[in-house]
Amino acid sequence: MNVIEKALEVAGRAHVNQCRKHTDIPYITHPVAVGMMLMKAGYGDDIVAAGILHDTVEDTTLSLADIEREFGPTIASIVEGCSEPDKTLSWEKRKQHTIEFLKTAPEDIRVVACADKLHNLKSIMNDYEQIGDMVWERFNRGKVDQEWYYRNVAASVGYQSNFKLLDELKIEIDRLFSPNDREIQKQQ
Repeated sequence: MNVIEKALEVAGRAHVNQCRKHTDIPYITHPVAVGMMLMKAGYGDDIVAAGILHDTVEDTTLSLADIEREFGPTIASIVEGCSEPDKTLSWEKRKQHTIEFLKTAPEDIRVVACADKLHNLKSIMNDYEQIGDMVWERFNRGKVDQEWYYRNVAASVGYQSNFKLLDELKIEIDRLFSPNDREIQKQQ
């Protein structure tokens, strides 16, 4: 079994019975989509596998030691870099930590974090197109705070260098959070 297949199996078991925030969509669709984005962008197997596993330590019973034992230190390091270190902290402190960390994080972590945020934004946009501003009720922090977070993550991810997925992330941020631009797009 190659590392991507193994990551799919491990993540599938770890995220079983989890759903995306306030939906009935199986959670595993998110890490699989992140992995697919990374694969389509031409990244190697370890980065794709890390993308598939990126939420396992943060959101399941798997530990970083479990990931390292199964996948080695490189993938474990990427997963660790994409995980919030202390979920007991306030939303603001956790998000500020992520923003600061990503400025100087290795590129493999920044790429996986970027794909994660890109898929999250595409999912939010899809839901926004279905239910409008009610989508923001799914979050502990509303639209203004979400926009602050995503714009700052994009700036941090691109602090050291630019790459294709970052350009897509910036486009999605503008699509979701710039209503005038969205109205113009609808008219075209």
